[in-house]
Amino acid sequence: MQRRKFIELLGAGAVWNFATLRCGLAQSGKVYRIGTLIPGPPITPADPRGKLLIKGLADRGFVLGKNLAFEAQSAIGKPGQITQLMQELKAKNIDVVVTVGYPAAAAAKASGVATVIASGSGDPVTTGLVDSLARPGGTVTGIADDSAALSTKRLQLLKAMAPQLKKVAMLWNRDDLGMSQRYQASAKAAGELGVTVLALGVRQPDDFIDAFAAMDKEAPDGILMVSDSLTILNRKRVIDYAAAHRLPAIYESDAIARDGGLMSYGADAKESFDRAAALAVRIFKGERPADLPVEQPTRYLFVINMKTAKAMNLAVPNTVAALADEVIE
Repeated sequence: MQRRKFIELLGAGAVWNFATLRCGLAQSGKVYRIGTLIPGPPITPADPRGKLLIKGLADRGFVLGKNLAFEAQSAIGKPGQITQLMQELKAKNIDVVVTVGYPAAAAAKASGVATVIASGSGDPVTTGLVDSLARPGGTVTGIADDSAALSTKRLQLLKAMAPQLKKVAMLWNRDDLGMSQRYQASAKAAGELGVTVLALGVRQPDDFIDAFAAMDKEAPDGILMVSDSLTILNRKRVIDYAAAHRLPAIYESDAIARDGGLMSYGADAKESFDRAAALAVRIFKGERPADLPVEQPTRYLFVINMKTAKAMNLAVPNTVAALADEVIE
């Protein structure tokens, strides 16, 4: 219960307002307003993702404090606030909102504000965010990866790390449509590789207790965690459980590997947020999201945390280490 209260306290103070950044903006010429909306920790100008976004905009002529204003909203694990926070962004007359995660993208679409998905929405066609990747047909465009291909690759890497892999525990937020779709793709990929799935859908922080109990009762050979605001906020609990039980685990974000997770495979955030900035600029210049094809990442990072592997007395096969884009010593 203490964890739940902690997250609720964070959520209560999670609305960030950067109106002060507008002070000193050029008095002449149009000031373009960009917003960010995410269920997890906010994408502020000081956040690594915010820095990537702002740099991508500046590289294309839109500079914070000159012809660009920035507003950030975050529910920090309280997805029920997303619709209200989106309406607050809309009231500030933002030109484009950049989102992470399906709930934020869905709220942005419902608001009618031009939306660029930076990551984490799942398959935007399957979830109904766009009509098609080539012709989105509405107010939403952005970056979306191929869940099926990525899920297969992650499980292949996990099996290469742990050749004895017969059963994998999958953790995901079952209240997030985008992440449920990603789980389904992962479960299908597991079946094709001859791996059974221990399905562990969670809805709130306390559900992780039940998930760990299920793994205690029916021990898996490895863990795959699908990333959204809920699982990311509770990532340390999953990392610690995997370490204590010497379970190889793979995550979707290299940030989790840097936090102590064994390994990760996912889209390079630098590329994704730069492409999101490029799409936002095209909208600033008058193009419609309906006419801007949804893009797929072209660069994916495989990261291994060798410190974690050594602490678990887990031998990393040379063939696996050779595939890594980065090895954390």
